[in-house]
Amino acid sequence: MLAKLEARSTEPELMDNFKGSIESLEEVLQDINKVNRILGGNQITISAVARLMKQHPRDSYTIMDVGCADGTMLRAIARYCRKKDIKADFVGIDLNGDALVLAEAASSDFPEIRYLKQDVLELEKLDLNCDILVTTLMTHHFTNTQLEILLAQFARLADMAVVNNDLHRSRLAFYLFKAFSAVFIKTETARIDGLISIRKGFKKRDLVALSKKLPQMLHHIQWKWAFRYVWIMQPKRPNTL
Repeated sequence: MLAKLEARSTEPELMDNFKGSIESLEEVLQDINKVNRILGGNQITISAVARLMKQHPRDSYTIMDVGCADGTMLRAIARYCRKKDIKADFVGIDLNGDALVLAEAASSDFPEIRYLKQDVLELEKLDLNCDILVTTLMTHHFTNTQLEILLAQFARLADMAVVNNDLHRSRLAFYLFKAFSAVFIKTETARIDGLISIRKGFKKRDLVALSKKLPQMLHHIQWKWAFRYVWIMQPKRPNTL
């Protein structure tokens, strides 16, 4: 039977309500990080952030990762900034306390990174802002109605840009991941959730429809290998028109 991919799935992922041990969570996140590393998902976000910093040079930057999990993406961007001698501070936001324990432990050599536990749908409770806000494989967890709220919060928080990196909902992606996961993924949770995530992902028309809810922003939506969309939102200002 062919996977149903015409509309976004509303099926919950196992990780949405993960009840396992912190050791089990670490194994699942290692699998997810492996997928991002092998298939180039991390580099999509790093390249977008690098391009934005080059286009909008500042003395320093604050970069926020919403749904940061174990902080892998923040550390990757921090390494890039160190290599390029760019001054930056980083904030990771996640609701999963165990994920943040793992993030803190893995970031002990990164004093420029701090982590906060917070429901991402209630970001207005935080007295925070940033230059660049990034999300990776996070927005597909939410319904379109929730995303309208979430994206509006992102637009208020980010002074320079929002970089959203998420999945292209595609039958080819679904079956290629099925084969890929059989070889490279160890945990059943990551194998199951990977397929659900693709069904919950986006076609370009979905992202365009969401972008119309934010007319105060400029939108650039681009497909990237392997089956990702990077969506960059920037406030409409004279220097971005």
